[in-house]
Amino acid sequence: MDSTELPADSLMRVAVDLVILTVVDGVLHVALVTRGIAPFRGRPALPGGFVRADEDLAQAAQRELAEETGIELGSGHLEQLASYGAVGRDPRGRVVSVAHLALIPAERLRGGGDARTADWCPVDAVLADAGRLAFDHARVLADGLERAASKIEYTSVAASLCPPEFTVGQLREVYQAVWRRPVDPRNFHRKVTSAEDFLVPVPGGRSHGAGRPAQLYRVGPATLLRPPMDRQTIN
Repeated sequence: MDSTELPADSLMRVAVDLVILTVVDGVLHVALVTRGIAPFRGRPALPGGFVRADEDLAQAAQRELAEETGIELGSGHLEQLASYGAVGRDPRGRVVSVAHLALIPAERLRGGGDARTADWCPVDAVLADAGRLAFDHARVLADGLERAASKIEYTSVAASLCPPEFTVGQLREVYQAVWRRPVDPRNFHRKVTSAEDFLVPVPGGRSHGAGRPAQLYRVGPATLLRPPMDRQTIN
């Protein structure tokens, strides 16, 4: 056998999985699909699939995002999370998955591809029954939740979960949801409005609805927060 050839049992496929998070009514949700094919047919899973020969990892992640949930990335945030390559993680053979984390504003999901259905599910409810998730997706989800909680401490990506114009109260809801803990309103307001180039006031922009109108903001040019937010002290 030519030394450059691989034996059949060493062949490996590469996949992408997606931890897609949003906030609905102040509660953190994750996008889950119901698998329409084996293995784990009928079980909940994170969206994902195999990488095609003509695409890179980011292209594969965005394609699977669109195919299995109907979401076009738009103004949301997408980044690589981690790689998962435990032997036996996929019953079909040797599969390494490069997981991605996506943070997007809430929108309606539409199942497609290998996904029979796609739905937003409250994270706490999913974690309470995490053993039902297909493959090793319970671990992938846990890693994605911790990455998101850490990421919003020192970057501006929390605004990816807000509408284009938002109040400090709406942004605080995002932080509370992702950190899954209460945040003191006054302390939070002081922190986010003093962070350099994080929030830009909308001239004349005021919120509508019940209660006192509040100033509207857009996310500013900062990508790193100075000073950073510390989830252990803002409570």
